[in-house]
Amino acid sequence: MENFTAYNPTSLHFGKNATNQLADVISNYGKRILLMYGKGSIKRNGIYDMVMEQLKSLNAEVFEYSGIKSNPIVDDVYKATEYGIENNVEVILSVGGGSVLDSAKITSLSIANKVDTWDLMKRKIEPKSKIPVVSVLTLAATGSEMNGAAVLQNHETKEKIGLVHSLNYPNHSFLDPQFTYSVSKEYTAYGIADLMAHTFESFYGGGTASLSDRFVEAINKEAMKYGPKALKEPSNYEYRANIMWAATNALNGLCDRGRTIGDWGTHAIGHILSFLYDTPHGATLTIASLAWMKLQKERIPERVAKLGEHLFGTTSADDTIQNLSKFFKSIGCPVKLADIDIKKEQKDEILELMNRNQVNGLVHELTEEDRERIVDFMYEE
Repeated sequence: MENFTAYNPTSLHFGKNATNQLADVISNYGKRILLMYGKGSIKRNGIYDMVMEQLKSLNAEVFEYSGIKSNPIVDDVYKATEYGIENNVEVILSVGGGSVLDSAKITSLSIANKVDTWDLMKRKIEPKSKIPVVSVLTLAATGSEMNGAAVLQNHETKEKIGLVHSLNYPNHSFLDPQFTYSVSKEYTAYGIADLMAHTFESFYGGGTASLSDRFVEAINKEAMKYGPKALKEPSNYEYRANIMWAATNALNGLCDRGRTIGDWGTHAIGHILSFLYDTPHGATLTIASLAWMKLQKERIPERVAKLGEHLFGTTSADDTIQNLSKFFKSIGCPVKLADIDIKKEQKDEILELMNRNQVNGLVHELTEEDRERIVDFMYEE
């Protein structure tokens, strides 16, 4: 086991009606609030009204920035930053899933440091401060509610990249599983896939950490037990709560303790697909994870087999891949590119962008030949 420092400054409020504490928390930061959300689902399902009731009790001045898409773009952060600076906002309230929260995190840094957002993302500038970020989560998937990571894509530079920084942790996150009842079956499944893929990145990281391996096992077993149940009974509180808590723990540092670093190669692959085709993030990860493991079973067969032993009681790398593929298909996630209507004629387009962006893992390096093999694997069943 490697040496490590555990750090997580986010105050997490979890459970039924947890957002009843929202006004009290925000009052600690100010009354000029930049409210960021997506394309309007929170207005249809009543969450917007519940949040606004809380803010009204503060006599808060609310400045709304909406329309953030599921694969968040830097353009929205530029606009939200300008809007926030113009109105001297004191706190950002993110209401939505991980894409909204990632945008809010980087908007916070951009406002506080008054610097170019993409220079921040490219690590050309070191942020020195932030304005407070409070999150009301409506989707169990990314784990962004309790970590220091944020991902944005830039269509001008043809990149989708992440920024991990200690200032990126939300100050507070509110998780009420009831807020996920209205999430579609499709996006519930993608969220399950997303949280599982996060644990895989840790599992295939550097170093040996047996307890962290057991955390990976437990989180995935929660996902595989309660995910299908939540898909069948979307308004079952216990099922939704178990998935929501699993998603948080999949990427709040728990699975990384004692390792040198996670790999993150499959996310780099998935980012290419979501950039090119606007494919939902979780849907790219089921395809990318299986293809990556098909490559790595030749190099780290024992490790791929060990994941299957933890999750399915199997003994071979092939069994691991086959059982994961079977599970992903059972919840309605794609396992090959044809499942998301990407044809073989598009192989060169995918490979060109993978090579241009030097898609790689932090532990398991990928050559151009490896990338081509991975794309070929993504076309296979």
